Amino acid sequence: MELVNSITHLKLTHFFIIFIFLSLNLSSAVEAEATEALYKGFKATPNSQISNIQRILSDPSGNYSLCFVRVENDQLSLAIVHVQSFESIWVANLTRLAKWADPTELYFNGSLVLMDSKSGVFWSTYTNGDRVWLSNNSNLQVQKVENGDTSPFVLWQSFNFPSNTLVENQNFTSAMSLVSSNGLYSMRLGLDFFGLYVNEEPGMGSGSGQNRGRMYWRHKALEAKADVIEGKGPIYAVLRSNGYFGMYQNESVPVDVESFNSFQQPVSGVRRIRVEPDGNLKGYFWDGINWILDYQLIKETCELPSPCGAYGLCRSGKGCSCLDNNTDYGSGGCVHPPKNQNSRDFCGAHDMYKRLSRNGVELPNKELMDYKKMDTFQECQSACEANCTCWGVVYTNASGFCYLLNYYPMQSLVGVSDESKMGFFKIREAIGEDKMEVGLGVGVGVGVGLLCGALLILLIGLGYYRYEKSKRGVSGYVEEDGIVVGPYKDLGNASFRSIELSER
Repeated sequence: MELVNSITHLKLTHFFIIFIFLSLNLSSAVEAEATEALYKGFKATPNSQISNIQRILSDPSGNYSLCFVRVENDQLSLAIVHVQSFESIWVANLTRLAKWADPTELYFNGSLVLMDSKSGVFWSTYTNGDRVWLSNNSNLQVQKVENGDTSPFVLWQSFNFPSNTLVENQNFTSAMSLVSSNGLYSMRLGLDFFGLYVNEEPGMGSGSGQNRGRMYWRHKALEAKADVIEGKGPIYAVLRSNGYFGMYQNESVPVDVESFNSFQQPVSGVRRIRVEPDGNLKGYFWDGINWILDYQLIKETCELPSPCGAYGLCRSGKGCSCLDNNTDYGSGGCVHPPKNQNSRDFCGAHDMYKRLSRNGVELPNKELMDYKKMDTFQECQSACEANCTCWGVVYTNASGFCYLLNYYPMQSLVGVSDESKMGFFKIREAIGEDKMEVGLGVGVGVGVGLLCGALLILLIGLGYYRYEKSKRGVSGYVEEDGIVVGPYKDLGNASFRSIELSER
């Protein structure tokens, strides 16, 4: 018993020593990874042994890190990550995704640069600084250290180039935009409002910097405590630590306050606000374990830009269905663009479309849409049919307002009980695609039918052959693998040749 106890005690002692050794080594590794500044000559390459996030630079508090983040297994993005939740707070706007492999590298030579020797530069700060530093509030900076560490000059900072998120006390100006992670939606400031937009695809706008997209939500400053004065400078917005998103024209009094649920209440962690992949604007705070939803701009699902997808119909409290009332929405959406057509209008010589009319529909954001006054729904529909860039119209009998929908794809509409609100929509038809699919199906069906027929003939022949053999022998013979050699084999070959011809 004493021997057992001594061995057990020895094992526990060894385990304790190994635990301390590993802890010291792990803490050393974390400290090595958690570099608090990058200086000229710094280089980092993606580590193939790391499966998701590779930390490069950390803020002094350890809450945030600049990281390589794996994308689709073999690619990477450069991002600032909230360490405890692994949520990306900022993502570098790369020209294209880099490979998670050599020769991709991040280096600092006065500019912080992500590149590889084959593809060139993916991203750069284009500066001539002395160090890279990450602040406690997640602001990545390239600094010029002329007067010592106490007062470095900031040459570049990530706060001036937000991605989809704003954090506490980060100024959001009219020169900036927040873009959802899927690239579909954005938020920008106007003269006295902030707006949410559906982004146009590359090539659809009027040029670089002019692609404003289609506004689907507009929040105008209430100007309860201060007015927006034209000529006194543009407005800007800030997320405040006491729980509101404020718009300002100067630094003293806000012209608008969007309060969070926890407004004027102390919270334990940091706050952030983000443009979501569904087009909503939501605010959160960190409670030490989770990000708690604290604010959302658009309260009703059907008021989002496309809650039910192309040609979908959203009913408050009832969910999604399809405009045509026939397609099962649960099968993967309502309408999918034809595979053999990429045109975004009907102006081509062979552009064809089906017509769909529906009562009890309206736009979720009609107050932001242009309209024309028309006497009848038929006149409204005819205006769309005569316009090759029009994808549909929504008409209200009571007002005579005709809303022309000149954007692609046709997004979700709202279902209402008022049957005097009517819609007409174009659904693109693929040139030859339906016939091609039907022809292919018929060809395959005929081929399968002939194959089954040939096999049936072969089986009947084999049965007849065995019957004849039992009576008087055979004129042919059977190979060891059971294949009939002679007339029946020739018949089989002829049958399969006919199948091949039918498939061609």
